[in-house]
Amino acid sequence: MPLPAVLKSVPLPIIGSPLFIISNPKLVIEQCKAGVVGSMPSLNARPASQLDEWLAEITETLAAWDRDHPDQKAAPFAINQIVHKSNDRLDHDMQMCAKYKVPIVITSLGARTDVNDAVHSWGGIVMHDIINNAYAHKAIEKGADGLVAVAAGAGGHAGVKSPFALVQEIREWFDGPLALSGAIASGDAVLACLAMGADFAYIGSAFIATNEARASDGYKQCIVDSNSDDIVYSNLFTGVHGNYLKPSIRNAGMDPDKLPESDPTKMNFGGGENAAKKAWKDIWGCGQGIGAVKAVVPTAELVARLKREMMAARSRLAL
Repeated sequence: MPLPAVLKSVPLPIIGSPLFIISNPKLVIEQCKAGVVGSMPSLNARPASQLDEWLAEITETLAAWDRDHPDQKAAPFAINQIVHKSNDRLDHDMQMCAKYKVPIVITSLGARTDVNDAVHSWGGIVMHDIINNAYAHKAIEKGADGLVAVAAGAGGHAGVKSPFALVQEIREWFDGPLALSGAIASGDAVLACLAMGADFAYIGSAFIATNEARASDGYKQCIVDSNSDDIVYSNLFTGVHGNYLKPSIRNAGMDPDKLPESDPTKMNFGGGENAAKKAWKDIWGCGQGIGAVKAVVPTAELVARLKREMMAARSRLAL
């Protein structure tokens, strides 16, 4: 199946994953201008009315960029919607996406036909987060256009499947758009995603350590100073298993090697000032690939490095 037109226009096979609290219009715009899909969760706009302003800023800025750079047009952007029942802002945020005809919507924590139909009504496409093959089938059955395979090692809420196994199983039956997430922070890893059969690498943690990201200086530097040994996988903080930086857990007064289990029925991802937001603010989500991140840099510089490394890897393999 050929890629939808909106994805064919992406200069580099990379989607910047939506980072709760951290992604903002500034980061999204710089990602798109650099040639990768920029994204952010709608819930990052607080109060909810701010989402209207942010979507206006993104669409107007990128339209101006395209007018001024007809030979180097920006990549499209995406908005992440948490479709779990605890998100009491979903209807409002979907109305804002409709108003600005958001080209790509990334849905998480549940697949919903009504949400997919709404996105299709204005000409957008839906990419749905999944952590296993069973969830992938459900997402496509309910009308998602593509999948984001969240494999082991991804930052934040992550699965436990090897990316090799997950992509192989999905590609046995699905030939639509597929992005792969999990410990990707180098151009070599981007090329590996393509070799496995994915269309895009889905990169999050590396973008936290950029000038434009709305993360604290301590968070950014912790990523630079850490590697995969500094990541812990736990469901304590939101009820869903995810990967987090051990130093941030220690700073919160806990032992990252002796964390209790949480009750998954208590998970909450709504738009209010809830425990989940505090968790992401104080307990820093991060993936295992951060050993490749050596400095806090502008977004354009990070994308340039990824492109350079990808081309070098391709040349080494004579691909």
